[in-house]
Amino acid sequence: MSTPPPGSFARPWRGIPGLLAAVAVALVLSRMAPDQGYILNIFMQAATYGIAVVGLVVVLGYCGQISIAQAAFFGLGAYGVALGTVDYDLNFFVALAIGVAIAGALGLLLGAASLKLGGHYLAMVTISFQQILTVVLTNWIGFSHGPDGVRNVPRPMLFGLSLDGGRDYLGLCLVTMVCVAVAVWRLRTTRLGRAMQAVRDNDLAASTCGIDVLHTKVAAFGLSAVVGALGGGLFAGGFRYISPDQFSFAESIVMLTMALLGGVSSPFGALIGTGLLVILPEWLRFLHQVYLAVYGAAVILIMVFLPDGLWGFVAERMRRRARPVLAEVANLPLLARTGEETAEIVLGVTGLAKHFGGLKALDGVDIAVRRGTVHALIGPNGSGKSTFINVVTGLYRPTAGRIDFAGRDITGLPPHLRNRAGLARTFQNIRVFRGMTVLENVMVGAERVGNDVAEDADGIVRRALAALDFVGMRADAHRMVGTLSYGHQRYVEIARALAGTPEMLLLDEPAAGLNMTEKQALGQLLRRLKGHGLTILVIDHDMNLVEQVADHITVLNFGRRIADGGPRDVLDHPDVIAAYLGEPRSEAA
Repeated sequence: MSTPPPGSFARPWRGIPGLLAAVAVALVLSRMAPDQGYILNIFMQAATYGIAVVGLVVVLGYCGQISIAQAAFFGLGAYGVALGTVDYDLNFFVALAIGVAIAGALGLLLGAASLKLGGHYLAMVTISFQQILTVVLTNWIGFSHGPDGVRNVPRPMLFGLSLDGGRDYLGLCLVTMVCVAVAVWRLRTTRLGRAMQAVRDNDLAASTCGIDVLHTKVAAFGLSAVVGALGGGLFAGGFRYISPDQFSFAESIVMLTMALLGGVSSPFGALIGTGLLVILPEWLRFLHQVYLAVYGAAVILIMVFLPDGLWGFVAERMRRRARPVLAEVANLPLLARTGEETAEIVLGVTGLAKHFGGLKALDGVDIAVRRGTVHALIGPNGSGKSTFINVVTGLYRPTAGRIDFAGRDITGLPPHLRNRAGLARTFQNIRVFRGMTVLENVMVGAERVGNDVAEDADGIVRRALAALDFVGMRADAHRMVGTLSYGHQRYVEIARALAGTPEMLLLDEPAAGLNMTEKQALGQLLRRLKGHGLTILVIDHDMNLVEQVADHITVLNFGRRIADGGPRDVLDHPDVIAAYLGEPRSEAA
């Protein structure tokens, strides 16, 4: 899949002709469908289930949150339409809107209640929600009609036209399915969509790129619930009868299987999986008693040999044909600056402490980083260097102390707000978003709130490309970041940080895992950044690199500061020699 050139994201109308063509095809298919009740029901089920399964793409495919309650939201939409039209004589679309709103609200609540959970714990919570709803629908007879369900659900009028006919209503379902699929596909290329994918791939890195991880997860659950309820409401009108057993835990498993089979990372994959699981059994009925075995074997083989689903197989082939982005873009704004060291304190840390039980990882550390300098933080393993950066960037809460950045107290701010204030970082263990391309990774950084192009879709692409130009990675913009070498992934992480035009860059062991050639290139890159006045705090064990780039060095040992000053004075300090270098520098030489 080729990487879009600058300008493509700034034209929201770009996909309208394709959408209109897809809607026209859906209407034609609805008119071509056999006018037989059973076959129409099969197509109706595929269309309405397809909408709900596309909702799973948002929460599971994009955001990486396991939800096994999609049938519950599907049921809420169905009961909203059924009860609203039958018991309360509401207009079909008014009843549908109410059902969708209720499902969306409960989806937001479920997402908020599950924020601290992940993996199988989150799956258990969603399963419990699914089971609770089934019990309520079955036993609240006075409201939901209990196990007998709701009969004679009417179909709507649209612009004065009755959709009571099977083909007409199927047309409504297919058009809705197409519009929802296209909307979810477009969501992937929006700020929210990229935020979801970043959270999916690495929520810690996402938070330090300015993404509010908690709100992103809640939004994913809410959107998934809304889409699921929309499919359920149309399902109720299509079959004119609903009951609690149609929205049980088993149906949630079926929907999850549909998404995984077709490819949960794409709405088109979800539609393929839905079509196969709904229609394939009907095609195989000529095999009589063995058709279910053949059907099950086919599903197993696809899941084993195509772990990314059918659409994942297609997308990978398309991705291999992608070409580099060749458009000309302006340089990064920082390249217009000249390096000027000033006495202004950009990062001031006073009495910083972080205790893990009885372990004092940081114990009263004071550091002052001046604007326009490269400040190195060194020390032996276990001295508290990475803990220091994690506390400064908000991943850990300090036990004591104060952190001031650009004249503002940020001690109590969460990571995403510290990034928005202008504090960017990289990680010792590389944290790139492996399910995204190189360009998409860097675009996440360029979307930092407070950046001058944060609200300009085209500007974000251009800024990301400029950052890749700066680190020499433009030719790989279209590639999946997980296919790059370790050293190149390190450059992508640095480009992602630079794309947000930060006030200060924190580098945690940037030379870790690099060979000698890559370390030399990294040193040249850091000197270029220093020459353009970017304030940098770097942690590294490579003393050659530190001596090449550092204006000021602070040394930690056992969580305490043991030396602070210019490179020559610090590296010749007796305590540093004893704690870090192990022998006098003259002897080492």
